[in-house]
Amino acid sequence: MKKYIHLILILISIATVISGLSQMIMPGFVLGIIGAEITVTSSHFFAIVGMFMALFGGLMLHAIYSAQPQRPAILWCAFQKLGAFAAVTLGVFTGVFSVLAMAVAIFDLVSGAIFLYYLKITKDAEA
Repeated sequence: MKKYIHLILILISIATVISGLSQMIMPGFVLGIIGAEITVTSSHFFAIVGMFMALFGGLMLHAIYSAQPQRPAILWCAFQKLGAFAAVTLGVFTGVFSVLAMAVAIFDLVSGAIFLYYLKITKDAEA
């Protein structure tokens, strides 16, 4: 995995930016896909969540391509992914989202774990 870690990080980050922008631009459509109730309020707040997803995806891309190590940024991007996993999973178990949303949650869990793995291997390389 070490050989492909940068490519994996870039793909996760791009997917995060694209999905975040999709939520911002078409919150009702995305809410419909994951089986959530679509109201003006839910659409508004889902668009806000999408904005932050897009920002964190962009931050991760910036951190990957930075000439200087960006360990704190990568750590916070990992926290965002793990927090998203927890929030979406909770939403599924409370009936806010359909079981289909667990695919999103699992993607975020795996992404967060990969980000933390990247922090570990870059720390080991610096030592």
